[in-house]
Amino acid sequence: MNISEVNRGIQRNKNRKRIGRGTGSGHGKTAGRGHKGAGSRAGTSTRVTFTGGNMPLVQRIPKRGFNNRWALRVAVVNLGQIDEAFQAGEEVTLESLQARNLARGRFDVLKVLGDGELKKKLKISAHRFSASAKAKIEQAGGELVLLPGRTPVEDKQQAKAEKDNGGSKKKK
Repeated sequence: MNISEVNRGIQRNKNRKRIGRGTGSGHGKTAGRGHKGAGSRAGTSTRVTFTGGNMPLVQRIPKRGFNNRWALRVAVVNLGQIDEAFQAGEEVTLESLQARNLARGRFDVLKVLGDGELKKKLKISAHRFSASAKAKIEQAGGELVLLPGRTPVEDKQQAKAEKDNGGSKKKK
């Protein structure tokens, strides 16, 4: 093979397939639809899960349990990991944990667990702490900072209702 042959026949923009333009086009007569059957007719469509009359894969797979799509995704970090990654006196935040690859991926809530030893005095911010983690952080002389979680929808609706009621009284 010569170097001049490497890109021969490769086109940057390919012409689109012109269907139903006579036998000379290579896509004439049945226009790629085959002979007879529902697929050859206008206005037909098949389901995405249709597998030619076999039992669809979606129906073949066993389904168990319950998957709560609204559940909060909880990221977990152990005190032993925090002790290794941070120096004494540092502040442990969500951003610093993500920068050190301890809290990976997308999550709604960060929980600190008490696995491992904490020998340094740290200020740790998280949404949740286990009882053992609280005890170990306080024993090491550290500080806990509870971050606010998501506001429940009911609370938002109640706050909006109070705001609307309060606003209407002022106008009178």
